[in-house]
Amino acid sequence: MSDSCFVPFKLHYAETKGLSADDAVISEVVSAGGHLWRIRCYQRGDDEDDDSDDDDDAAEDYLGIYLELMSKPSARDGVKAVFAAFFLNKNGEPSSSHNERLVEVFSSDNLKYWGWPRLVKRSDLESLYVVDGWVTIAWGVMVVQDDHDPLTVPCSDIGTHLGSLLDCAANGNSDVSFVVAGTTFQAHRAVLAARSPVFKAELFGSMAEATMTHITLQDIEPATFDVFLRLKLTCAKKLWEDVSVDTVADTLFYAETYSCAALKTKCIAFFAEEKNFRDAD
Repeated sequence: MSDSCFVPFKLHYAETKGLSADDAVISEVVSAGGHLWRIRCYQRGDDEDDDSDDDDDAAEDYLGIYLELMSKPSARDGVKAVFAAFFLNKNGEPSSSHNERLVEVFSSDNLKYWGWPRLVKRSDLESLYVVDGWVTIAWGVMVVQDDHDPLTVPCSDIGTHLGSLLDCAANGNSDVSFVVAGTTFQAHRAVLAARSPVFKAELFGSMAEATMTHITLQDIEPATFDVFLRLKLTCAKKLWEDVSVDTVADTLFYAETYSCAALKTKCIAFFAEEKNFRDAD
């Protein structure tokens, strides 16, 4: 989230000519993002804060502008703000050559003001921007605040929906069926393919089953296939939670057969424990 303000600031050019390098013209204080701000305009630049590589001109030949944080930062990490400034030319339009923007963090441990010591040459200021003795600077600040209460992302319920889809298939809304020891299981070809690369190769590849609407499976019990089919579509974690020394071998076989990588890793880790390995042997 953010809060911002944008205001014009007018300088009386003739009155500022006599100011020293340390003198600044101060704007009115404005509020943005729950903080108070103002700008400091140095008519003779700012040598102390000048890191420019241009040694041909002294800082006093320039006008410098800084954004100053007037209130104490409430956040531990300070206040992050975007500061923008540009001049209005003699036609009242924004200058395309003298406009700047920066993003800085204002904190109690850091400088409470940021800006540009050499924003525009005084010679350009007089020739391009003085209108009826005044120079108009449009400046703005936008405070970027961290959202400490983000929207909570709900847990995925895709498993529930896929389980419901499987139930619908059992009522005749399916395009493929599996026959296991005389028991028929209805399913959706595309959903199975999306959840398993083995089913994808079997149902949409070059295998004979790709054109079959009824597929007979061998070497598996109906109850086992029912559980595995449902948990393949919903959540392999639930199948793992029921693994024991009596079921780990079968579970590993089906995990390998239907490419459940995470379930396979869990089963192998289970076997790797010496006690489980002896008991399951």
